[in-house]
Amino acid sequence: MARGQQKLQSQQKAQEKQKKEKKAQGHSLANQKAAASKALTIKCTVCLSLMPDPKTYKQHFENKHPKVELPADLKDA
Repeated sequence: MARGQQKLQSQQKAQEKQKKEKKAQGHSLANQKAAASKALTIKCTVCLSLMPDPKTYKQHFENKHPKVELPADLKDA
């Protein structure tokens, strides 16, 4: 019985150590969200949502705002 308890304790200790190492590497949720928000550079003129590139923005505009005329910067994209 003692060996089983020791095994559980060592597994928990190893998991905590792995979590600390992973956090130290900088793979936290906050860092991921910050990196993702940097990639979103274009803002929709109608609903103010953020887009990563002009192609996605054009698709968004055509699907979400069909009655509004396309902005001049999207007509050539």
